[in-house]
Amino acid sequence: MSVATSPVPQAAAAKKRFRWSWGMVLIALASALALLSALRIITGADDLSSSGTLRATLIAAIPIGLAGLGGLWSERAGVVNIGLEGMMILGTFGAGYFGYFYGPWQGVIGAIAFGAAGGLLHAITTVIFGVDHIVSGVAINIIALGAVQYLAVLAFTGVPGGGQTQSPRVDNLPSITISALSDPLGDLEQKHWFFVSDAAALARALVTNLSLLTLICLSLFFLTYWVLWKTSFGLHLRSCGESPAAAESLGVNVIRYKFTAVVISGGFAGLGGGFLALVAANGFRDGQTGGRGYIGLAAMIFGNWRPFGLLAGSGLFGYTDTLRLRGGSESIHGLLLFIAVGLVLLALWQFRNANHVASLIAGLVGVAVGVWFFLTDSVPEDLTGMTPYVATLLVLALASQRLRMPAADGKTYRKGSAG
Repeated sequence: MSVATSPVPQAAAAKKRFRWSWGMVLIALASALALLSALRIITGADDLSSSGTLRATLIAAIPIGLAGLGGLWSERAGVVNIGLEGMMILGTFGAGYFGYFYGPWQGVIGAIAFGAAGGLLHAITTVIFGVDHIVSGVAINIIALGAVQYLAVLAFTGVPGGGQTQSPRVDNLPSITISALSDPLGDLEQKHWFFVSDAAALARALVTNLSLLTLICLSLFFLTYWVLWKTSFGLHLRSCGESPAAAESLGVNVIRYKFTAVVISGGFAGLGGGFLALVAANGFRDGQTGGRGYIGLAAMIFGNWRPFGLLAGSGLFGYTDTLRLRGGSESIHGLLLFIAVGLVLLALWQFRNANHVASLIAGLVGVAVGVWFFLTDSVPEDLTGMTPYVATLLVLALASQRLRMPAADGKTYRKGSAG
């Protein structure tokens, strides 16, 4: 005799996971732009949403995003890649060397190749020999810095325009300007109307002096999403980062997938370094990366190991860094009100989702930032340079409760462990 039992509800069914749709993304972007527009009118800081600021933000965000994209590929396969900074450094030299001696597009290939070489070294040490991922990544950062300084002395000493710490000027990559759209949008931007002028500034930034490499790099985020989430290759690769033993038991060659992912990771980071040398500047410079590999890792974590969230995190850092350089303390002071309003809205959202601790912290910080804005007229210059890093840490702290890294990320895997 069988006894009927009622099904036990799963915890996942009790609370449906929130997922972004494209419509919601557009609404969020429009809301942020409207808030920036209102802030521009209130503070008089026109650089907050000018086309120049937004174009510079894109240029600043791409290298960070590419480094984070490299980290995403590696960690989705279960390998932590702290060596992204070193791979970016290798990419800057590869771009400067091949870009000067052979041409700018060859410089792009050279950047990818040098970064992939760093990824290859990281793959050999971690995947093949089982070295701790953090130790290997830190070693690669140190090795890359010393190797590039040595190679720069060999390659550029005595070359006209070059030296021990820099390459000669590299020719510019082709860029696109759609004058039929750029000029009318520029006229509309100059009218400083609420929202309309800011939307025109955003559109103008996307059709004026836009490097082809920028478009290629942006397409890589969409390509990564398609490959990792829409193909069997991506499914197998992600399974290696979640449960490599289970993946091996199903016939997946875990070693090969991990190895491939880490080499691709290095190629992305190298391309990020190449972007710095070929688009953001006109050649290789010593210290050019400025820690962007580490910021890329932070952006990847902020994006919850997903390409579009990573792109949003990169844009946040790029925007605050650009605003600091273009607008100075005045624009940063105006940004305080934007941050205060955003934190209060975040506090309400967290309260609605019953995350009371996060809601309280966000609300208190938001009120404190708002008081700071109303009681002061400017931000001290010493604090202005810290703005991008403080913004990154603040966002990571507030977003930490919704993050989930791949289950086997950073764990040493040995072939045959499936038993």
